[in-house]
Amino acid sequence: MRLNSKGQVTIPAEIREKYGLHEGDEVDVIEVGNTLQIVRREASATRGQRATRRLRGTATTTMSTDEIMGLLRGD
Repeated sequence: MRLNSKGQVTIPAEIREKYGLHEGDEVDVIEVGNTLQIVRREASATRGQRATRRLRGTATTTMSTDEIMGLLRGD
């Protein structure tokens, strides 16, 4: 890996996949002895939680839950 002019490093795709890191996830760089470690921020919201927070309250339908479920099931 190479540090760019902005001080950024790209984490290789296979490592992101192995550890379940996705765009928008928050990580910290910590110093342990003479080593830097990248760790997932513990209090960070998950990808699903961020999506739910962003979408909450944006629906414009007047259908009930039962009506929506009927459409999805093909009833």
